[in-house]
This record gives sequence, structure tokens and C-alpha cells, in this order.
Amino acid sequence: MGFNTFGTHFCVSSFGESHGPAIGVMVDGMPAGIDFDESLLLHELSRRKPGQSALSTQRSEDDIPEVLSGIFEGKTTGAPICIIIRNKDARSSDYDSLKDIYRPSHADFTYREKYGIRDHRGGGRASARVTAGWVAAGALAKMLLREQMSANICAWVSSIHQIQWTGSVAAVSPEVVEQSPVRCPDAEVSNRMIAAIEQARAEGDSLGGIITCVVQGVPAGIGEPLFGKLQARLAAAMFSINAAKGFEYGSGFAGTEQKGSELNDSFEMRDGKVSTKTNHSGGIQGGISNGAPILFRVAFKPVASIAKQQDTIDSSGTSVQLEITGRHDPCVLPRAVPIVEAMAALVLADLWLAKPH
Repeated sequence: MGFNTFGTHFCVSSFGESHGPAIGVMVDGMPAGIDFDESLLLHELSRRKPGQSALSTQRSEDDIPEVLSGIFEGKTTGAPICIIIRNKDARSSDYDSLKDIYRPSHADFTYREKYGIRDHRGGGRASARVTAGWVAAGALAKMLLREQMSANICAWVSSIHQIQWTGSVAAVSPEVVEQSPVRCPDAEVSNRMIAAIEQARAEGDSLGGIITCVVQGVPAGIGEPLFGKLQARLAAAMFSINAAKGFEYGSGFAGTEQKGSELNDSFEMRDGKVSTKTNHSGGIQGGISNGAPILFRVAFKPVASIAKQQDTIDSSGTSVQLEITGRHDPCVLPRAVPIVEAMAALVLADLWLAKPH
């Protein structure tokens, strides 16, 4: 297995570059007989695609998937599913001036050090553009989870810069989240987030924030002990996303300020099933799901491509003052929401298939 492949039982191999002919995925391990929901696939990709609002990069890509294999008469066949998404609006000339310059906080220097060569066009393989394929694979994983587990995944933007949403998780739904251009479930907070992003863009700067995700309907017993813990697999998946800087689940770091007597989740019988009275554990205990909602948060740094002048060097070591032009997101959070959901779905699908049934 190469480092472009994710998963053991539900295997996703990612390919393509930002300015290449196409990007895509090969999914191996999808069980046969699963209903193929093309509308779900198109919906998930539309949530991630560029140019969907004035808050995102204005690169215009339709992101229409071409399913080349593994689907017949509306069902999965058990064969590998190959999906490609063609790049149609790449402007490689925007990056000609950056060919020999190491952009601050980008992968330019590290890719050259590792491979001795780098594709400078839009960041090449290091571009978040390749995550479109991950979202396509995540849509397939959602189809599997919906049919075999009745699981639902919902993520949303809970903070941007210093603006935080602190409402009730119980009040969040995909429909409410999608009503906001920033995918925050509160209209008033959304408006403040939008204003902050617009100001950052006007100043040639960028903003980071936090995405919260909850997974409902996962039964107890999903995950592997020790080195295959559910939270560890989720963390690894989230840290694969560009600009991800932090991960916590359940009470997270805030739990360090509490005592064990305050933080422990006591068990009870509810509707004939073992449940917990609270969910400080975030639905995971001992690395295995306990049947409660799985709750986690992912922190994203401000986008590295900014129009402000920065000091850096080129490949010969000469000092350079850099102002990045082109089309870039001033805040990655709104478009990262479906990516977070997709990676969570891939983890759960992989662990679900690993569990004896």
C-alpha cells in the first residue's frame, strides 16, 4: 500500500494534481449490492467545489464526476469504483513567477527536499484541489453507512478567527448548516463570520477556525483497541486534510480543567439499551464506539496563500519579497466542512467492514 492510499478494508487511492488533466480516486472494498445514489455524490461535490460563493476562490470548476467502473444498474458490483473529475479552469500561468520561490508555510520547500522536483502549478499534489476525490469517495462511504448502519454525519463551522458559535449541538442539522454561506448554524454568528472573512480578503489576509462534527447512529463496538483506536483513526484522517492543525474529541482539552468525578460518563439503561448519562467521552471509550454520538473538532490554520507582502527566499537562497496573486480562499473553513464529513465517513466505513457481522 502506498502513501496515496487510505484505509485497509475500504481502500481509497487518490490521484491527480491541481493543474493536471484530472483528479480522482479508486475505491476498492465497497461491498456489492449497495444502492448507488448519484444525487448524493453530486451534492457532496457541489458543497466542496470552488466558486460556490463570493467567500471562496473564484476558480470555476463544475466538479462533475465520471464513474468509470464498479456500478451496474444502480448498484455497486463489488469491483473497484474509479471516479475522475476533470480540471477545466486551471490557470497555470498564475504560478509562473513562483516556480523557484518557496512560499511561506507551503509545501514548496519540503516537496523539493523529498522528491528533488515539485509541480509549482497551483501547488500540484499538495493542493487542496485533490480533496475533491476524497469527497467523492466519502459520498460512497456515506451510501454504505446509510444502508448498513443508518449513520448520519453532520459537520459545521463553529468558529472563524475569534468569532465562536456556542449553541446546542442538538439543534444542528444539515439543512440548517447549508443555509449559511459559511456553514455556521446560526444566522447572526454567520453574518459576523462573513464580515470578518470579507475584511481579511480586502486586507490581503486570511483566517482560520474550527469545524465541529457529530456522527449519529454508530453502534457500539466500532474501532480497534490499542493502535487502531477510533479516535486515532479519525485524527489521522483529519490531519490528512490541508491546513488542519488540531484535533480533539469529546471534552477534548477543556476536560483537563475538570476532575474525574465531573468528567466520567456514568452508565444507565435507556429503552432497554446500555447508554451513558453524559457524553464527555465523545462517543468513544477505549478506542471503540459506545453507541453515543461521536463528537469531534478540527482546527484549521489561516490559508497560507495571502496577498500581503512576505519575506522569503528562492531555490538559490536569494532573498525575495513575495506578494501572492491568483485565486485563493481567504478562509478554507466553509469548503472544508464536506471534506471533514468525507474523511469521517471513510474511517467509519473502513472500521465497519473490519468488524465481524
